Amino acid sequence: MKARSKAVSAVAVTAMTALLAFAGSTIAAGASNASAGSNNPNNAGEDPYAPSYAHSYRHGAVPTREAHSRMKQWNALHAATTAAATGTQTLSYGGGVDGIGVTSGTPKVYIVVYGNQWGTASTDASGNMTLSGDSAGAVPYLQKMFKGLGTNGELWSGVMTQYCDGAGVASGATSCPSSGVSFVGYPTGGATLAGIWYDNSVASPSNATAAQLAQEAVNAAAHFGNTTAASNRFVQYVILSPTGTHPDGFNTSSGQFCAWHDYNGDAGVSSPYGDIAFTNMPYVLDMGSSCGQNFVNSGTAGNLDGFSLVEGHEYAETVTDQNPAGGWTNHTGSSYNGQENADECAWLSSGQGASANVSMGTGSFAMQSTWSNDTNRCDISHPIVGGGGGGTGGTPTANFSFTTSGLTANFTDSSTDSGGTIGSHSWTFGDNGTSTATNPSHTYAAGGTYTVTETVTDSTSGKTSSKSASVTVSSGGGGGSQLIVNPGFETGSATPWSMTSGVLCSNSSCSGETAHGGSWFAWMDGYGSSHTDTVSQSVAIPSGKTSATLTFYLHIDTAETTTTTAYDKLSVQVVNSSGTVLKTLATYSNLNAASGYAQKTFDLSAYIGQTVTVKFTGTEDSSLQTSFVVDDVNLNVQ
Repeated sequence: MKARSKAVSAVAVTAMTALLAFAGSTIAAGASNASAGSNNPNNAGEDPYAPSYAHSYRHGAVPTREAHSRMKQWNALHAATTAAATGTQTLSYGGGVDGIGVTSGTPKVYIVVYGNQWGTASTDASGNMTLSGDSAGAVPYLQKMFKGLGTNGELWSGVMTQYCDGAGVASGATSCPSSGVSFVGYPTGGATLAGIWYDNSVASPSNATAAQLAQEAVNAAAHFGNTTAASNRFVQYVILSPTGTHPDGFNTSSGQFCAWHDYNGDAGVSSPYGDIAFTNMPYVLDMGSSCGQNFVNSGTAGNLDGFSLVEGHEYAETVTDQNPAGGWTNHTGSSYNGQENADECAWLSSGQGASANVSMGTGSFAMQSTWSNDTNRCDISHPIVGGGGGGTGGTPTANFSFTTSGLTANFTDSSTDSGGTIGSHSWTFGDNGTSTATNPSHTYAAGGTYTVTETVTDSTSGKTSSKSASVTVSSGGGGGSQLIVNPGFETGSATPWSMTSGVLCSNSSCSGETAHGGSWFAWMDGYGSSHTDTVSQSVAIPSGKTSATLTFYLHIDTAETTTTTAYDKLSVQVVNSSGTVLKTLATYSNLNAASGYAQKTFDLSAYIGQTVTVKFTGTEDSSLQTSFVVDDVNLNVQ
């Protein structure tokens, strides 16, 4: 008999960066510099026209074109005399924050459409979300841009791949050494856009604070199932506010910027899911040409230029300075001091590094150049450095949820990849149907219960992970759904399950047993001494449904030798809110021990319209262990 051990995971917190817009007004020498923060002694010597003035969390802020012009003039009048080590625009490494410097894996972006002011959501012919309150089409435009990164051989993303982090990179370094580093990943395969969420549960605030934006990013991490620090390591969340709003003072006298980025910790918001990088992305069309409208393309073709210029700016800064300012920023003491790679090249309309259209597999998008240390200039294209893989890859964990309507099942991937990025998805639907989409939809020919399996593969290491779940569809029509929350325990947390200490396990923390799908599972008993473990979850089964089916996977192994006596037992019960057992669905014992997992199925239709608790209770006698291992618990209703 082996002693069992449990592991408890910890989480960390994160920071942010901003993008500003500039244009030309004349500043006389010696003119006073009025600003909301001009009486702040901490801003001594800082450009008062910079959007980050008195707002230190606005990292990589894109100034409006007017503000940009004022900043350039102020800098010319207050030129620094400090000599730069290499050049006035050279970036150097900040040593990381919470161990994070750059997005040293293949980047993932999640778009959060924030607030019910966006109107009614629908989907266009290309599968992009559209909103009735977005007549300009900014939301599908940004989706296409992110889907296009890494396609058609575009090398705009290549500029960022020269930057790195890791134990081999010294704080203050201006180039990456040959070993001990991981480079910013190139977004291969057009898989940068990992998901989009329309959060219409609340209205977006008229003037959202930095803390409110950071909290929305944390909420998004939970929504997408990114509930561990590892799952957010190479991720950024774009908080897209609706037209007419002023997030952090955008389009007001105190907010002459177009966007900025940061991470939650810098905004004073805690996160149980690790550091959360996010961008404050206002509806920049509200500021017209000040934030890039028609900056590259004239007429209607350039109406949305500002969205790709500004969001591209923030994306580039986030991947090179994910937790500001632990990544690559300017420390030369020149007028560029404190700026990030895109800040140094903002609003260039001619010459080297001028903003231009970048052709991608999803269309052509107006993009700005970013600073390249190794060419000492603003570049809009650059060869991919370090293989573009961001390092040695990671270990993926498959996970997904689904809803059904009639014979159609819609699947939402929530897989994670510790130390890397998922490069491919492979689905089997239990009826010989397959898909390689991230979030597929599948229509069955006949009603029934099918085993669906998703296999995910890390983009660099090639490691794989699979998860299976039972999906019940019916030809009777109507909507179906799966009611159990955290059905495979893949969040790494017991919530919202109730379970005794030591039951929640992972493949790495509990030797001797493994998950059915993914890497987490519930292991009851297995001690070889008198012991009782429980696992339960309360669930409300909606009225109006015609069926409710409970399924789960069970593995039993034992050291008992008897073939006739049930010494150790597992009961599966339906319990009401008072703890009264409504029905014992099954009782298993050491006599049912077998290799591998077996799927169990039970009809809970009798409890439609009620809130009940599904409860597993494992009891073990005083000697010879029996382990009851449960995974992938689903309650499907139609």
